[in-house]
Amino acid sequence: MSLLVLGILCGLAFGTLDVLLMLPLEFPDKPTALSAAFASRFAIGFLIPMCRIPVPPFIAGAIVGALVSLPDAIVTKSYGPILISGLVGGTIIGWVAGRWRASLPSVVDSSNMDTKR
Repeated sequence: MSLLVLGILCGLAFGTLDVLLMLPLEFPDKPTALSAAFASRFAIGFLIPMCRIPVPPFIAGAIVGALVSLPDAIVTKSYGPILISGLVGGTIIGWVAGRWRASLPSVVDSSNMDTKR
């Protein structure tokens, strides 16, 4: 399974989990709130396996989770739940992506390639 497929699966899983957690809550426009939450969490799950930040994978996941969650937290003024779920979910997905990346055969890192040929 490629990192792209892993990103799609992580995004679907995290987005679905977040929507399920939000179902019992009341919102003025519930379909829009659930759609926005799914999109944000899907982005976190999809982006983390794709990014390479020079820190341990779980920290990279936490960074991406926090950065993607921050605009939603500011708009809704619900900082705690949104940022905490983004951080926790991002950390878990980062750990999973790091384990998956370590199990892949050696990947060519284009930043180390000699461009003078």
